[in-house]
Amino acid sequence: MFFADGHCDFLYGMVNDGYDIKSPVGRQSVSLDRLKAGGVKLQLFAAWMDVKHRRGFLSQFMSMADAFERMIDSNPELVKLTPDFDVNGDKIAALLTIEGGEAVEGWDDILRSVHRMGAKAMTLTWNTKNELANPALKKDKKGLTFLGREIVREMGRIGMAVDVSHLNDAGIDDVLEEDVKVFASHSNSRAVFYSPRSLADEHIRAIAEKGGTVGVNFYHKQLCDGRMASITDIVRHAEHILEVGGENCLAIGSDFDGMGQYPDGLGDPSGFPKLGEAMKNAGITGETLEKACWKNLMRFAKSLV
Repeated sequence: MFFADGHCDFLYGMVNDGYDIKSPVGRQSVSLDRLKAGGVKLQLFAAWMDVKHRRGFLSQFMSMADAFERMIDSNPELVKLTPDFDVNGDKIAALLTIEGGEAVEGWDDILRSVHRMGAKAMTLTWNTKNELANPALKKDKKGLTFLGREIVREMGRIGMAVDVSHLNDAGIDDVLEEDVKVFASHSNSRAVFYSPRSLADEHIRAIAEKGGTVGVNFYHKQLCDGRMASITDIVRHAEHILEVGGENCLAIGSDFDGMGQYPDGLGDPSGFPKLGEAMKNAGITGETLEKACWKNLMRFAKSLV
């Protein structure tokens, strides 16, 4: 069984903590051997904007874009995703994304430049308010700023996807009004377990109607009421997203290397087959299972390259 993962924070660890895709160190989750063991055929690598970092935001992006290129150049098993990528080969496709609209520093020319450098999708916020929008975890009910709308419209014009993970409800509403490709790389279902970072059913439906995907993430605070989540918790969210958004919407967005605690038995990509088996046991089978595990996200990601 193949898998595609819509979000990991490996690049930040590579730049700041000495992570090595070949030889895992410390708390690192993503590695080549683990990706292979998990049957991963597509991994989206996010360049996360750290608001407390000493480097400026564009500088942070440049450092992680450089890390992405060095990782690809040094590992022939990894290739950049192309429209004709064949999952039946022995390669793993990689795609660069941005987590945090701070990266473009409010300028459409920077947006176009990072897109040319390979960043094919971007969240508008992380967990802090910025000049583009308000995050889900803050109480401000305002949506996109005027500048945020301008950036989103330019993203639509150049074919760069808006990732609505981390965005508040009003901001998601605003994005959905625009002519732009939309997905949620790593967001769960608010109806299954309440978190402002998770998606309301109306937004899951709207994303699906625009041809986007919703990737279930593995962060325990968005999965369940407890300190240790399980694969069963992930499946519960997956079942609901499938029911609400349909079989072309459900995907996976682990958030590996972006949290300090993982669900029991799923601490790195080698555990993906356990998740696939659990989904199958829950009644997600056949083509629907394949779409959820990799085909939906692969389709969406290929539309960006």
